[in-house]
Order: sequence, then C-alpha cells, then structure tokens
Amino acid sequence: MNNFIYNTPTKVYFGKNEEEKVGKIIKEYNPKKVLIHYGMNSVIKSGLLEKVKTSLEKESIDYVLFGGVKPNPELSLVREGIELCKKEGVDFILAVGGGSVLDSSKDIANGLANKDDDVWDYSIGKKMPKCTTKKGCILTISAAGSEMSNSCVITNIETHEKRGYGCELNRMDFAIMNPELTYSVNKYQTACGAVDIAMHTIERFFCPGGDTYLTDEIALAVIKSTMKAGLDSYNNPYDYTARSNMMWASSLAHNGLTGCGRSFQLTLHQLEHELSGMYPEIAHGAGLAALFPSYARYVYKANIERWEKYSEEIFNTKDILKAINLQEEYYKSLGMPISIKDFGIKEEDLKTLAYNTTRGKTRILDGYMKLGYDEILDIFKMSYNR
Repeated sequence: MNNFIYNTPTKVYFGKNEEEKVGKIIKEYNPKKVLIHYGMNSVIKSGLLEKVKTSLEKESIDYVLFGGVKPNPELSLVREGIELCKKEGVDFILAVGGGSVLDSSKDIANGLANKDDDVWDYSIGKKMPKCTTKKGCILTISAAGSEMSNSCVITNIETHEKRGYGCELNRMDFAIMNPELTYSVNKYQTACGAVDIAMHTIERFFCPGGDTYLTDEIALAVIKSTMKAGLDSYNNPYDYTARSNMMWASSLAHNGLTGCGRSFQLTLHQLEHELSGMYPEIAHGAGLAALFPSYARYVYKANIERWEKYSEEIFNTKDILKAINLQEEYYKSLGMPISIKDFGIKEEDLKTLAYNTTRGKTRILDGYMKLGYDEILDIFKMSYNR
C-alpha cells in the first residue's frame, strides 16, 4: 500500500429538511456578507432559493445573490463573481446547486482570497492558491462529488479548455445534503450523475497500486451501490432510499476514500474534459459513458488480473469483454450514449482532442498503460466509430 494523506474536513448535514438550518449553520462562521451562488432557474422554481434567503434573514445575515452558472462552469462568470464579492464585501460563499455551481464557488472563493492572482493560473497549473474564503453548499444534484472533494473544474470558453485542479483549500467547510432536493432532477441528468459518481471510483480502482484489499472492497461497494441506486432513481425519481444512497455515494466516491493507498490520476476524466471543453453542451457524465467502453477495451490487457477482479465483483463473470459489454448495456438502460459520434462532433476534431489531452504531445497519461497522443487518438476513434 502506498503512502497517502486522507483529509475530509467537510461537515455533512444529511437528510430531510436539513437545508432549513443553513442560516444557523452559517452564523457559526460570523460572516459579514454571504454570496449565494446558484445556477439558472431551478432553485428559484423549486422555492429552495427563497427558503435559503428566509433562513439567512432569520439570523440577520446579509447576503447578495449571484446566479447564472451553466453546466461546465465558465471562467468568465467566476471572474465576474470575484469582482462582485470584492464590491459587496463578501466573506462567505454559499453554493446552492450541483457540481458546476460548487466548482464555480470554489474558484470564486480562491480568487477572492488571493486578490493578486488570476484564478485561471490555478486551473492550468501555474500556481496554487495560498488561502481561501470560507464556503459551504446545499447540494441539489448527485453527481460530481464536489461537495467533499478537493477538486475544481472550470471551462475557459475563449480557449476551449476545460481544466481541473486539486487543492485542499477547495474542500467545502460544510455540505447540506437532502436527497429530496434531487427529486426534480430529470432522467438524463440523473443518469449522467450515476455514471460520473461510479467513474470517480472505477478509475481509482484501476490506478496502479497493490495490497489495498480494504480500499478495494470499499471501492467495489461504492461502485455496485451507485449502479443500483442510479438505475432505481432513474426508474423512480421519488425513491428516497435510492436518492439517499446515490447522494452519499457521490461524496464517498470522490473525497479520496476509495483510492487510499493507490496512485491517483483519473485518466478517462482527462479525455472527457477535452471533449466537453471543445463541446460545452456535452454533459460530463454522458461523455464518460460514451468513452468508457472503448477505453476499457483498449487498456484492459495491461492488467488482466485487476480487470478480472472488477468483472467478477461487479458483473459476476471473469470474462472481461463480457463485463465491458454488460457495462455498456447498463449505460444504454440509462439512456446514455456509447459513442462520441452521438454528440454530433466532427471527425476531424479527434486529432485536436488527442493533441489537447496531451498538452501538445508533451504529456503522457499514467497508469497500468501509459497513454500518449497516438493511444489517446485511437481511443477517441474507437468511441467515434462504435
């Protein structure tokens, strides 16, 4: 087992009606003014935003509203949010929404605290934030795991780059998680969430390492539970048990727990980030579903034993190709694509996607099989031609 640091400072408030406590929770941080950051209209239509405002007002907490986050959160809105916070004297960020809102909030919190930095430098690895602003979230979609992760993924629309960076300062101070708030999530986004949650741990399972049987068992349990909860939620949006298990899996799959003792690089995520960076209309989970079967068929021979274990535990077969086919069928049952051609992308863009993934042929994605430009292009082609 490799050396590792496991850090989960986020305090979780899980269950029905927990969002009603948000004012009392935030008051513990003695804020001067709170930025309530959210997406488009769903939190308004559901009444959640009004509920949050009322809770803060009961505790005499001043706030300013800032909406407009889109899927694949954009750098331009982050910069706008930072300037608004400076103008309004904000010292606490409250994210109300899904992973995109949470990631946008994280970047705003970092940019506000490090006033001389350009936040895009964090995304492209030029520097890391030295401090951050206090922040919490009310989660409305089970997917990204951003409520407990150290990750932040931002899209630069001008350059068609989608970049993520890991930093302990990205951890939320608290996360309010009421599964009932996900009842209104449509089937497509529910399915995308199930794919993303499971993939956070599937990829960790296939990162190099050894003698991690406890971590492996935790990881496999999260994967199996997510697949069941995802399908149950897809078929019955008001299944509280399914929504609860899916929401909790979202946090456990990406807070570091399911990869302890193994190396860490979410290789498939790197490919998908380029895909939805170039085509922002592609939902992250859908992109992962379209890529994974081809990726799996391409790399599995690099570690037959590991893939046999996965196949047997998840699909009750040691036939790896059969297991990959069954996973593909699972994605189909959720209405997910299994080819990137389904997104209407241009075949001539495949070389650009591979080029960008390797940062101009200067980066090799590590793992049991090392992936350079040629290998990554092969995977994009395989998925395109499914």
